Amino acid sequence: MAAAAGADGCPRQASRRAMAEQGEYHRLEDFEEDSPPGEEELLVHVTEGLQDSWHHIKNLDNFFTKIYHFHQKNGFACMMLSDVFELVQFLFVVTFSTFLLCCVEYDVLFANRPLNHTGGTAPDRSKVTLPDAILPAPQCAQRIQASGWIIFLLVMAAAFWLYRLVKVLCSLLSYWEIRTFYIKALNIPSEALCNYSWQEVQARLISLQRQQQMCVHKRELTELDIYHRILRFKNYTVAMVNKSLLPVRFHLPLLGPVVFLTQGLKYNLELLLFWGPGSLFQNKWSLRPQCKRAGARRELAQRLARTMVLVGLANLLLCPCVLVWQLLYAFFSYAEVIKREPGSLGARRWSLYGRHYLRHFNELNHELQARLSRGYKPATKYMNSFTSPLLTVLAKNVGFFAGSILAVLIVLTVYDEDVLTVQHILTAITLLGLVVTVARSFIPDEHTVWCPEQLLQRVLAHIHYMPDHWQGNASRSETRSEMAQLFQYKAVFILEELLSPILTPLILIFALPSRALDIVDFFRNFTVEVVGVGDICSFAQLDIRNHGNPQWLSAGQTEASVYQQAENGKTELSLMHFAITNPRWQPPPQSELFLSQLKEKVQQDAAAAPPAQRILAEGPLGASLLSEDSAAAPDGLLASVLARPIFSASGLVSWDRRFTQPCSAASAAASVLASLASSLPGPARGPATDSPGCHSDRRLPEESLFLSESRLRSLSRSALITEVASAEMSLHAIYLHELHQQQQQGPGPQAVGVWMATGAPKLPSMTAGSAARASQAQHREMPLGGWAEEEEEEEEEEEQTTT
Repeated sequence: MAAAAGADGCPRQASRRAMAEQGEYHRLEDFEEDSPPGEEELLVHVTEGLQDSWHHIKNLDNFFTKIYHFHQKNGFACMMLSDVFELVQFLFVVTFSTFLLCCVEYDVLFANRPLNHTGGTAPDRSKVTLPDAILPAPQCAQRIQASGWIIFLLVMAAAFWLYRLVKVLCSLLSYWEIRTFYIKALNIPSEALCNYSWQEVQARLISLQRQQQMCVHKRELTELDIYHRILRFKNYTVAMVNKSLLPVRFHLPLLGPVVFLTQGLKYNLELLLFWGPGSLFQNKWSLRPQCKRAGARRELAQRLARTMVLVGLANLLLCPCVLVWQLLYAFFSYAEVIKREPGSLGARRWSLYGRHYLRHFNELNHELQARLSRGYKPATKYMNSFTSPLLTVLAKNVGFFAGSILAVLIVLTVYDEDVLTVQHILTAITLLGLVVTVARSFIPDEHTVWCPEQLLQRVLAHIHYMPDHWQGNASRSETRSEMAQLFQYKAVFILEELLSPILTPLILIFALPSRALDIVDFFRNFTVEVVGVGDICSFAQLDIRNHGNPQWLSAGQTEASVYQQAENGKTELSLMHFAITNPRWQPPPQSELFLSQLKEKVQQDAAAAPPAQRILAEGPLGASLLSEDSAAAPDGLLASVLARPIFSASGLVSWDRRFTQPCSAASAAASVLASLASSLPGPARGPATDSPGCHSDRRLPEESLFLSESRLRSLSRSALITEVASAEMSLHAIYLHELHQQQQQGPGPQAVGVWMATGAPKLPSMTAGSAARASQAQHREMPLGGWAEEEEEEEEEEEQTTT
């Protein structure tokens, strides 16, 4: 994010540039075992007992990715129907659009020209029917043939549809083999697939490797190996976003600093860097040899810049076709929804950039989606706490005038239904209703009182990442504007994608080539070769020593320079997230040391904090303060932890004088974490699955602390473990962010609360429907993004595995 790199200055940039030039690609041996190098030929060996069911697999990246997508898309039948209906949908849009353009006589449909059904001289005044407005097939075909532009678009659409048809057929064949693999190798029948979590499927894969040696270059597969293969390219993208290398930032008049990132631009970036002809990768698991040599960096950068320009020109030539498709797809997808629910355009979604900025290293799509979904309501409430007084006044008056006219038209229609026959009267009623609905969405509820600081902490608990300059500034409009670029309006999302066919070629031709050398240096400096896995992003190794940040509890453990450090504590938080999600994973020694020291720090802070039972007993009061609808777990737990500093400062709860400081959010989180029966992630933790042959010995926390008895009965063990892991990670995110803030403040009195000033505790400011006016603080750059919904993005990743 720009907030992490916006104030470095020229000397720091020059230092980073020098480090990038001197950096070198290197090979990283597996810390568990020595295995033979290379992965050019056969990577998977299927034993004789299963060999007749499927072919030998030469690409473990595609293999594991297909296994993951097969599980997430609920099996072969759902995937087949989805692919078939996608083809039918494309065919329908093209055919129906052509029919509306060339085969309908609109003068007859709108009654602008009278019909003559009898063939006489007098026109027939009878009512017009739909068949009267549809042209005969020969005349329709003649209209199509007379337009060269329509013929060109139809030929392009037909070629694309045939290409998609071939890919779908190949994909279905490959996924039929995956179905067989699930049934015969993993012993998971198709009808029971929905009963297994991904962790259970992954545990069976690891167990199968021990029995049958699927991968010939490693005796043991780890959870990290599987994640590396599924997320090889995704980890590179997340790292480039974290280091502010991509996407390109602009400063536009009136709009300020923005970053334009859409699904189309993302597709072109992946084409250039990962899997397209002339990309930096020569295959799915290995960089090109010249990318690994520092002496070839400038030549490779020039070649990459030329490729960017060529791809941009290709996008420019295809712009009319893509633009027409975008317009048609948006119209057919959203026109009815907007008419039925005009307020849907005011709903929000996590932008494409936001999904990359907030994503941990080695975080699968369903894990990211679950985390962002938990943060959706708190983020919406935080954004709704801001209103514009000027816009409110305008909305009230516009709503009054439009509502008055609409009321008169409705009364006239009720009095005499013939009013509906007046030309454009239904159009006027529809548009006025839309205006009234939109105007009401800008009028805040006068009876709602918000606490922006606490709401933003609530968002942080789920999304885990946040710029430092947001701390203590939750009520400012600058913070809201930057948050809006991570959590954008649906209308902005649609508009960006409609503009994408026009702006993407310009970015590729004029803006991106200047980054070619930095991109080449990034891939050389931050790529390591892991035996049995191939070339991966070094940040994905979760290596505290090489990529830790001293300001995030890794001081004394990291040797990383400023250029090598991950921003915003991403290495530390990603390590914690992966260890909690995969409790059987054996971390490398340096990462294990960080987790052990963090555990000790938690125990020390918990000793100076009130007991967890006392903190959690205040859950309902905390939930009320944070404007939560309920205190259901794990929401009640987080509400108790986040509200504890306010309780201590305001006197709502008594301050126990046995503790030297009023309870902060960090100490409250430490107390609850220490009370969990399961220890921090490490080698002693048990598996997270209950699959046959791999019995779970992971103990659950004291469920009675934050789960009701009815809730316990309603959840399966795997679902219960998932909720506990989510709450545990949220507590660690709160804890690490507060310790990071205290370290930035330096020695002195302990900070009370995540974003409260040092010294005496004080209550955060409360806003009633609007935030305090913004000061002229430095505006940090935050991009926008997004077109495809999450399901569509996963489908695109799935298509790339079959390319």
